[in-house]
Amino acid sequence: MVGSSTLSPTTLRDGEMGWDVHGPCSYDAQGPRRSPAGDAWGELARVAPEVRDRLVVRFGSEVLGWCDALPMLVHELAARWNLDLVAAGGGGTSRVFRCLRRDTGASVWLKLTPEPLIAREEAEALRAWADAPSVVTLLAADLAAGALLLENVEPGVPVRQLIWHLPEVAALLRDLRVSPPVPGEHSVLRPLSHRIGFLFDLAARRLAAARTSPVAPTVLGQARAAALELAAGGPVGLVHGDLHPANVLSGPGARMVAIDPRPTWGDPDFDAVDWVLGGVADPAMLERRIEELAALVPDLSPQRVLDWCRALTVLLAVPRMCAGRDDAETRFLMALAGG
Repeated sequence: MVGSSTLSPTTLRDGEMGWDVHGPCSYDAQGPRRSPAGDAWGELARVAPEVRDRLVVRFGSEVLGWCDALPMLVHELAARWNLDLVAAGGGGTSRVFRCLRRDTGASVWLKLTPEPLIAREEAEALRAWADAPSVVTLLAADLAAGALLLENVEPGVPVRQLIWHLPEVAALLRDLRVSPPVPGEHSVLRPLSHRIGFLFDLAARRLAAARTSPVAPTVLGQARAAALELAAGGPVGLVHGDLHPANVLSGPGARMVAIDPRPTWGDPDFDAVDWVLGGVADPAMLERRIEELAALVPDLSPQRVLDWCRALTVLLAVPRMCAGRDDAETRFLMALAGG
């Protein structure tokens, strides 16, 4: 079965789009070109107005102080971890910098968020998955500062740009399930119901901002109730929480490598939804894809995956419909959602 990354880049996520960088710092054989002030990356670390606007939407106006202080924080972390900045990017919850280690020249990624809890949650999950080859490696962290240092993934092409196959997805899902089966005493991760509430609140805000709502509020409310009911039952494991083709990179040996988790404790089958729905436009194809994936991933429940698809598909449909899309896939998503 061949999948694709044809889903809208605003599916089950909250603004993170993988490690895309928005533009490299000038770099030549002598290293980064320095400004007249001697700062090799001062401009790179500054937060542009459009990025500030995006962060304000997510965190509120108080994030502007963090934006102002970010260049100094990046300077301190780069000095501590022996890094030179090369490029900058990020999504709706973080700034991400591609860096070179000054001693080895190896590429690494410095990720900073204005909300330290986000970094703490990601660090806890990455440490739990430390032995999983399908998850990016955490090299260092300053959790009070909301900072993570992450290993580079090679070749690192986002899977949304590639043709992918369900056996590759199955290997990824199997690796993600090799983790502590229940929350530890000191876990900072919240239950899956919290993640669901956030996603549906985000969809509701998108609908409220639309000139004409393409989805009836009752459809969204019924889907939220169904998702919360699923979250209240079933198995409990470590869930990536934002597993879609933009948050998975091509790794060594064509292995998929997950990045940017929004981890929770809950039903691991939640992570399969984007992969079985991608490119699907009829119920028979969806059921075939679920059965094929279930045959490759032990303990994956075909019925629960189908139930998750029915409950969450409205979250995939809303951004597509707000963008004016009326293709067969979008119509199927809305039909599956009961809209």
